[in-house]
Amino acid sequence: MASKPVWEQIGAGFVQHYYQQFDSDRTKLADLYTDASCLTWEGVGFQGHKAIMEKITSLPFQSIQHSITAQDHQPTPDSCVMSMVMGQLKVDTDQVMGFQQTFLLKNVDNKWICTNDMFRLALHNFGA
Repeated sequence: MASKPVWEQIGAGFVQHYYQQFDSDRTKLADLYTDASCLTWEGVGFQGHKAIMEKITSLPFQSIQHSITAQDHQPTPDSCVMSMVMGQLKVDTDQVMGFQQTFLLKNVDNKWICTNDMFRLALHNFGA
């Protein structure tokens, strides 16, 4: 069996690391963002390391568990990696919910960081 392309290895490694950190200690995600990074969380934008970490660490739950059901990765023309993730998450005692998240990863000083991050719960409000 052929080995996976390097962008898939980078993307899959990032995804595994990201959700392990998110589930165990969200503060450890700080190293993955820079002052130029952007996050869109449920349609609300945050720019910069400080604003992103304030959002992530202020989420109103005590525990969370992510289960990744699918992930896709692509190389970009400027040597970045785009990753799309689908899965389910369980927060505290709430019901399991679906989610999607997309990352744009860039190698800065021999370290892969997240320049762009977009998150949405997979909730459908057809009555709105």
